[in-house]
Amino acid sequence: MCIFCDIADKKIPSDVIFEDDAVMAFSNIEPKSPVHILVIPKRHIDSTKTLKEEDEELVGKLVLAARNIAKEKGISESGYRLILNTGRDAGQTVDHLHLHLMGGEKLPFA
Repeated sequence: MCIFCDIADKKIPSDVIFEDDAVMAFSNIEPKSPVHILVIPKRHIDSTKTLKEEDEELVGKLVLAARNIAKEKGISESGYRLILNTGRDAGQTVDHLHLHLMGGEKLPFA
């Protein structure tokens, strides 16, 4: 099992921001911005490299969950960033598909 699977299974405590049957969002323990939330599928998927056609709806749920959380956190109007890293060279450190929702300040251009 991976650390994000353990968080989704409630084996590791986390600051859960949102949860439904398919998606969970929780605060990043090493935030890089005032709002830094990780949005994950509860089902293990390594990365975008291993996505299948049948995952299309799930990926949409991740993005919509992030959008809704941005509204709840009050960063929707000023702007936020969604980051989806794939592979080590891109900065993916946990092999479980996840979005970084970041905002709450002016972010540098990537």
